Amino acid sequence: MKPQLSPAFLAAVLSAALLSPAPALAADHASILMYHRFGENTVPSTNIRLEQFDAHIAELKSGPYKVLGLPEIVAKLKSGDSLPDRAVAVTADDAYISAFTEGWPRLKKAGIPFTLFVATEPVTSKLRGYLTWDQIRQMKAEGVTIGAHSHRHPSLPALSPEAARDDLETSMRLFEKELGERPALFAYPFGEWDTRTLALVKSMGYSVAFGQHSGIAHSKHDMFWLPRFPMNESFGSVERLRQALNALPLPVSDVEPVDVLIRLGQTTNPPVLRFTVAPGIERLKQMICYTGEGKAIPPKEIAERRYEMRPSEAMKPPRDRISCSVPSAEQGRYRWFGIQFTVAK
Repeated sequence: MKPQLSPAFLAAVLSAALLSPAPALAADHASILMYHRFGENTVPSTNIRLEQFDAHIAELKSGPYKVLGLPEIVAKLKSGDSLPDRAVAVTADDAYISAFTEGWPRLKKAGIPFTLFVATEPVTSKLRGYLTWDQIRQMKAEGVTIGAHSHRHPSLPALSPEAARDDLETSMRLFEKELGERPALFAYPFGEWDTRTLALVKSMGYSVAFGQHSGIAHSKHDMFWLPRFPMNESFGSVERLRQALNALPLPVSDVEPVDVLIRLGQTTNPPVLRFTVAPGIERLKQMICYTGEGKAIPPKEIAERRYEMRPSEAMKPPRDRISCSVPSAEQGRYRWFGIQFTVAK
């Protein structure tokens, strides 16, 4: 997993003081945390050190947050029912063994719900370092929500339509065989999607799909590329966690380009990002935007509440992101919007 928020971006949005507990106000949004490995320190880009994760759990338990199961959050986002302010869900991708040996035991002890997105091929092949189906069944019996993460964990936009469908259908058949049901939640491998992949995931019967770009899931967001905040060793400080947990949505519409797939030599690169910010969002003159490489992109207002971001350099394979934030009127809280582009050779 490539870190997606530069130190400059983090410094720009960091609140120096810990927010004091607030009443559980009604809201229409939630922060979703994404992990991969727990305590597997030889792979820091996808790992959270156990002392970091213990500090995350302590923050979740002691701060002004309401940790809910991801299915409950999804149901409320889709129905329009209210969520408590600072609602949060905890997820992990890929089904590494440390989710079973280290991550889930800590979360279970703390009473924190958990969702695991499983790539079925390494599990079925009994690949070293991954869970077994028996372990996944045990986690499910203990209350863990199991979501789908494809079969071979490919870059789905890079596959032919036939190969992409075959991969997802294989994954679905294995879930039915091993768990007796089809998962309702899907997470894109590497967070990579395009319009064709999104349509395929919808056609498979999933109710919602998640990426790996930072931002706040909210009721007006497209339910098939919902954001999550990735957590790893480099981006796993308690301060960064608080930024994610206290963030607010930056609701936008009419996002361009419609398709986030960039084919080198065929598609305009760098892409020009445009969106319209919803009415009622203030302090837009203080908006800041950065690429995943940490390079600032000055937002330009091209119409009322409509903004354009032109990166100065072409995006490089395999993916890049643009993240924008606006300070909220509430002390120490920022509004976030993020989007990921898939860059195919």
